[in-house]
Amino acid sequence: MSSIKNTVYVILFSFLLIHCSKINDQFLIENGRVGQLTKKTTIKDLNSIFAKDSIVAVLYADKEIDKKIFSVENDAYLIYAKTGKLLLEIVPTNLNDPSSGIKSIQIFDDRYKTKKGISLQSTFKDINKNYMVNKVETTLTSATLFIDELNATISIDKKDLGLNRFSRAQVTKDQIPDAAKIKYFTIWFN
Repeated sequence: MSSIKNTVYVILFSFLLIHCSKINDQFLIENGRVGQLTKKTTIKDLNSIFAKDSIVAVLYADKEIDKKIFSVENDAYLIYAKTGKLLLEIVPTNLNDPSSGIKSIQIFDDRYKTKKGISLQSTFKDINKNYMVNKVETTLTSATLFIDELNATISIDKKDLGLNRFSRAQVTKDQIPDAAKIKYFTIWFN
């Protein structure tokens, strides 16, 4: 009787571990993966993956491009949780193509984390400790860190660097304070 009881406990414990790992995987960020989204995911798959959430399509064809000075030819799919919180912005590789793959995913929810614990709540110190920053590029309003291991870009606002927002000064990795926070976290699938 004791061996049957032990077997039942092992089965229940195994089921619990598998269930917990699936929950954690729902918000895991890796190279080529954000939660359930992978390099093989197509735009038409979004409806089934986010069936309990809300998807808002912002299509290039719908935008009033002629009225904008700067425009980017991208569709975007905004994923909102049931609560109304923005989770992700997904940009496809091809315009108006449901069978298109994913070009990039911008993270808006701090539950999404890498295996090393990097999320929107992380600081530059956390990033630098856990990943190699392969390159730093300066834009008008931020410093963008390139993390090749994740195929990701992480932007840090210039105000966290003590610089004028529109300063043209180049920023090096050594100039970034440990306490600087993440402004944007984007995973690239190309």
